[in-house]
Amino acid sequence: MISPRKSYEPGHQRKFLVVIDETPECDRAVVYAAKRAERTGGIVTLLYVISPSEFQHWLGVESIMRAEKEEEARATLSRFVDRARAIAKVDPETVVREGNRSEEIRTLIDEDVDIAILVLAAGTGSEGPGPLVSSITSASGGFHIPVTIVPGDLSDEEITGLA
Repeated sequence: MISPRKSYEPGHQRKFLVVIDETPECDRAVVYAAKRAERTGGIVTLLYVISPSEFQHWLGVESIMRAEKEEEARATLSRFVDRARAIAKVDPETVVREGNRSEEIRTLIDEDVDIAILVLAAGTGSEGPGPLVSSITSASGGFHIPVTIVPGDLSDEEITGLA
């Protein structure tokens, strides 16, 4: 069952969800979401998903590796929180999950009825829009919310003009 969005009801705010990874274009999605949230009174939610496959071959040191990945996720999120704060008057919330990225995105959207828009940025390389955009756009069943795909070659100024 699809949870109805409540972002415009009293006591709720519209959230812009950005999936954080190490791709160069990820910054473009954060900038766009931060500027849109600032202009519309919304909130930016930054999601980092740790793949469980990173631990499968190291059962003896699984807990150490998991802790290291969690620390790496928090550090990466912290950098993007700082970036969002530097370009807009927003205070992003952060979420770390472990699992299949598409499933974790869908689960978070289902759990948080204030998430109204998923913001992604397209890669600029010749190999296509990037693995996240490709997986999201081909996911069966979709995410039941709009997906905004920001061109990865836009400057901060160009994004500000569009947001």
